[in-house]
Amino acid sequence: MIDTHAHLDALDDVAAALERARAAGVDRVVAIGSGFTSAQATRAIADREEGVFVVAGVHPHQAADGEDPRRVVTPGAVAVGEIGLDFFRDYAPRDAQRRVFAEQLELASELDKPVVVHSRAANEETAELLAGFTGRVILHCFSSPELLPVALERGYYISFAGNVTYPKAKELRAAATAVPRDRLLAETDCPYLAPQPVRGRLNEPAYVVHTVAALAQTRAEDVETLAAQIEANAVEAFRLP
Repeated sequence: MIDTHAHLDALDDVAAALERARAAGVDRVVAIGSGFTSAQATRAIADREEGVFVVAGVHPHQAADGEDPRRVVTPGAVAVGEIGLDFFRDYAPRDAQRRVFAEQLELASELDKPVVVHSRAANEETAELLAGFTGRVILHCFSSPELLPVALERGYYISFAGNVTYPKAKELRAAATAVPRDRLLAETDCPYLAPQPVRGRLNEPAYVVHTVAALAQTRAEDVETLAAQIEANAVEAFRLP
């Protein structure tokens, strides 16, 4: 099984968390480095831990920090991300977010890498900026059902996190049933958004099993079969070995 989006550098004891993940059957993790310092820390984790793959980029919250995406995206990164727009928190000016997002889409095109996209309260502008990008797109921590028609039409990968398991997340579960099997992904976004069975704890890669189980139940599919399909999708999306 695979966790397709984890902030391992935000965990207190990465080695112990990965041991628990492997014990739970999660032997691959796509780890996100947000900004230069985080990307370097994430690369160091991947260098010493089996089954960890690096994604690096400038998060929309960091768009005004002056980070150079070409410096952030480390050699060997399997994707550029997470990048995008966040007009809910507005931690960076919107013009800066748009500019940095566009720059990183161009960089991903040059590198022939997929992009991992964060979009919050910015559905129309996210879709507009992605319209000219011809590479693979992973919509991370999908929480915008309004983006679903565009995502389906364009063949984006759609990744669900622990919030799809929450009792009130009926719209997300409905969206999950509409995603084609070959475009579905699952993630923890750890240490955030722990799934319902472990809600209240710090999230970690082992807990992606709960999200996969919830997706299988929602889609009326066998959990092991769906887990294998999600891993195959991740291999294709990120071009993993």
